[in-house]
Amino acid sequence: MRLAVFLIALCAALFTLSLVTGFASAGPLQSLAALLRDDGTPLSVVMREIRLPRALLAAMIGASLGLSGAAMQGYLRNPLAEPGLIGISGAAALGAVLALQTGLALAFPLALPLAALAMAVLAVLLILALAGPRGASITLILAGIAISALASALTSLALNLSPNPFAAADIVFWMMGSLADRSFGHVWLALPFTLIGWGLLASLGRGLDALTLGEDAAAALGVRPERLRLVLVVGTACCVGAATAVAGAIGFVGLVVPHLLRPLVGARPSALLWASALGGAAMVLAADVAVRVLLPDRDLKLGVLMALVGAPLFLHLIYKTRREVA
Repeated sequence: MRLAVFLIALCAALFTLSLVTGFASAGPLQSLAALLRDDGTPLSVVMREIRLPRALLAAMIGASLGLSGAAMQGYLRNPLAEPGLIGISGAAALGAVLALQTGLALAFPLALPLAALAMAVLAVLLILALAGPRGASITLILAGIAISALASALTSLALNLSPNPFAAADIVFWMMGSLADRSFGHVWLALPFTLIGWGLLASLGRGLDALTLGEDAAAALGVRPERLRLVLVVGTACCVGAATAVAGAIGFVGLVVPHLLRPLVGARPSALLWASALGGAAMVLAADVAVRVLLPDRDLKLGVLMALVGAPLFLHLIYKTRREVA
């Protein structure tokens, strides 16, 4: 209970900090007053049309990645599992790259996220077809690796065949991940898929707890493995596909956050789901504030900062785990 209160308070504080952080020369109280009072001033427009959707997207994406990572690790019973393992984020990135490479992204503003979502849906269908209706978890991992490798290869091909260096630069910058210049259009596009994904993954708690006893014991308790896997894949695809579509590739959240919170919630995967969702939201909100504060004039990308922070942290966790096992 104390952990839940702490994480909720941390998310609320970081959300507020995200709202009052930016280039506009206004104090925190003045910024919040402009957000609440739509008086038509430039500051009010900035708060309502730029900072608020950016903070909402950071919280939504962080919660989605944290929740997906906890669900994947619970289902596969592998602490190294993460949402990108089943290839959804790679496929969504391929869709966005194709939209940029073909010029479709210039036709209308939401072409890029819609293309990313379409490729995420296609990846889900391919994974389910490859893994089969009764395949084991290892089959799901292999299918995901195959889809991820294919998406990576096609993304490299699109970069290789880019018509001009400006298009290639747009693709590379988008793949670094960012929440800059996002609007409520991106929020409304991602929200339905995100809510569906949250609902599906949150419903897996009992099944994931039963799986810790083994698949046979889980089946004896009434858990249907094929249904559990289908809900997991579709839920993860909705969360990760929507996040990648509106923000690009943001890694390490689904991998690191469950690791950090697992010692605090115990061994039950169901308890880790909500904690990882709140922890992921806090992590992405903090990172998005940091990219605006550390190098305000260089457009530091969110995905780059997450990798710089997440990789050393993950190496530390591996070293700590190795010492505990030895």
